[in-house]
Amino acid sequence: MTEIKPHGSHFGAFEAVVEGGRLVEARPFARDPFPGSLLQSIPDAVHSAARIDRPYVRAGWLKGERRGSARGGDAFVPVSWDRAIRLVAEESTRIRGEHGHASVLGGSYGWSSAGRYHHARTQLHRFLGLAGGFTAQVTNYSYGAGMTLMPHILGTNEVIQGPVTDWAAIRANARVMLCFGGLPLKNGLITSGGSGAHEYVPLMKAAAEAGLRFVNISPFRGDVAEFLGAEWVPIRPGSDAAMILAMAQVILEAGRQDDDFLARCAVGFAPFAAYLRGETDGVAKTPEWATKLTDVPAETIRRLALEIAATPNMLTATWSIQRAEHGEQPWWALVALAATLGTIGKAGQGVAFGYGSMNGIGTPRHEVPSVAGVSVKNPVGAYIPVARVTELLERPGEILQYNGRDLRLPDIRMIWWGGGNPFHHHQDLGRLLRGWNRADTVVVQEPWWTALARHADIVLPATTSLERNDIGSASRDRFVRAMHQAIAPVGQARNDVDMLADIADALGFRAAFTEQRDEMAWLDHLYGRWRQACAAQGIEVPDFAQFWEQGFVEIPPPATSYTQFAEFRSDPEAHPLNTATGKVEIFCETIARFGYAEVPGHPVWQEPREWLGGSLAQRFPLHMLSFQPFTRLHGQLDVGRVAAANRVQGREPILMHPDDAAARGLADGEVVRVFNDRGAIAAGLRVTEAIRPGVVAMATGAWWNPARPGATDSPCLHGNANVLTQDVGTSRLGQGSAAQSCLVEIARWEGELTPIRVHAPPEGATAP
Repeated sequence: MTEIKPHGSHFGAFEAVVEGGRLVEARPFARDPFPGSLLQSIPDAVHSAARIDRPYVRAGWLKGERRGSARGGDAFVPVSWDRAIRLVAEESTRIRGEHGHASVLGGSYGWSSAGRYHHARTQLHRFLGLAGGFTAQVTNYSYGAGMTLMPHILGTNEVIQGPVTDWAAIRANARVMLCFGGLPLKNGLITSGGSGAHEYVPLMKAAAEAGLRFVNISPFRGDVAEFLGAEWVPIRPGSDAAMILAMAQVILEAGRQDDDFLARCAVGFAPFAAYLRGETDGVAKTPEWATKLTDVPAETIRRLALEIAATPNMLTATWSIQRAEHGEQPWWALVALAATLGTIGKAGQGVAFGYGSMNGIGTPRHEVPSVAGVSVKNPVGAYIPVARVTELLERPGEILQYNGRDLRLPDIRMIWWGGGNPFHHHQDLGRLLRGWNRADTVVVQEPWWTALARHADIVLPATTSLERNDIGSASRDRFVRAMHQAIAPVGQARNDVDMLADIADALGFRAAFTEQRDEMAWLDHLYGRWRQACAAQGIEVPDFAQFWEQGFVEIPPPATSYTQFAEFRSDPEAHPLNTATGKVEIFCETIARFGYAEVPGHPVWQEPREWLGGSLAQRFPLHMLSFQPFTRLHGQLDVGRVAAANRVQGREPILMHPDDAAARGLADGEVVRVFNDRGAIAAGLRVTEAIRPGVVAMATGAWWNPARPGATDSPCLHGNANVLTQDVGTSRLGQGSAAQSCLVEIARWEGELTPIRVHAPPEGATAP
């Protein structure tokens, strides 16, 4: 008998087709104009041999091997749920009693499910907060540097997260769009919280058909779709700020700056202009200066600058641009360039970030909140920027400077992770594991044997979204989706909420955690809160029973387009920004007072430690870009057919220009060794002229497969790029991920290539 249930995921809404108790197909939602291929991998993942079938405990941990013991190479011992819950409760009580609540790191990144109730991060942090508190993580890996910067200079993070100026306004008003980092198609398949309508591609096509010209400023031609007919400017990685500053200098020297906007709506243009002219450091930021840093011809920089000075334009940069050392600088410089032009707040013009980074950025929509779970306050209040987790583990008691604050790092004794995988998101995995091993105990809630689970002490098998009821919702999407349970839990997997409720019971606060609601009562409650929020904005939606029956609710798109900062531009006194001055801060006194030499009060050029213009390039002459994959979401679906079809001899592909391949005697399709001082990986070579010489690129998310499990210096046979990426903060201001600042060398792989093991259970565990 075939059953069909409405459901949703970060990669799109779908109908779950179930036969004989197994998910056989994820059929795209009928209302989705551009569904992606990732849905094909969902049945593979749900029924994968890599599913965790029951609770496990690391054998060494059971013998008393705690702080400082190696993780990742031990066998696992199956235990009952009762014993697992007792072990977790007892260890939590011991560690909190001996070392304090801040010694517990509540790790989670929130991508585990599109469902808003069974949202692992929300539920784990709710539990840990009620248990007494924990050390939390703030910002994110995607745009952590930018989200720390933007409130200082534009007063909001909406310029990154949305609502930003929508595609309808851009199509009607702009004539050229400068895209630093391009507008990658693959990212338009993903929406945090799920999407009923992937409109990114149709909206871009409509803009191109209306005559909008696109300029792709990126080392990779493929960062813009061919149908856009974009001009390609193959810039040197890490040099975007230099090009933007030179464009501002051209506009200034040509007298094309908007003096009225700068006087009414911005502060700090004078010191910025002095810097551009070289009055402060003796170096004028001319196109000739910039071409030596960017490899972009001076005439191209000058031509583009004068074009945007004379033509209605939109300036944008992908989130990836700020994931580099000094990543705050190109984003700040782009805001300063838009302010110099005076386009901020003009219809369909200005500046925004992320059009090419996630579906829903720039989609016309009513600004209603998403359905969301209920959180509790963390009594401890301790936190770190999420990308600094290794430093947290390495440097207990020391100070981490962040955004004008001195954060004293707690001594972490217990890591508790539910949702997300730091061995995907984080950089320099060997160093991360060395810090990870300093903890007494690692507890992980996870459906699959990812690297996170393999490097845990107590492993609690979690259900996937297909094994529970939930609500899929995203503020960037106009559909709210009912997610009906489609299959029974695989093996002994349990919902995160249920396992945490039992642990809370052992610790004495079950009622506070559950509020005495079961799953469907919680869904009714959360939907009801969302319905009230919609009603407050004059938007009527059906009650919960009707919504659950029909499977979705659609919020109709608005009748008019939206331009960000339009009210501010028209009257900055009546509609000030939420900055210290109420205006665009080209020079920011607040940031200047922090005293960070690498981030002075206005955007500047700062040379990265790892880039093609530095001395390290003599040893590692290739700049490696690690991009988000099109075959999975982060590391999710790596066990699926879409990811498998893209591999080269079972390894993650790496893109290389023909000249670089020929210089090394390498051929398309062979396995290569990619290496630097941090480690080495195996990768499958793809030779293409779509990437500029001196640059290679590969997707993140291949599950970490060290040749010697548990070793911190063993090559990854599968091709996890984060073995090689640099683990430093973007700056003391943002402390974001600097993954795109990474130099490598490549040679032919010598020696045996053993099969990939990470898609099967580790020693001591069994497949469901």
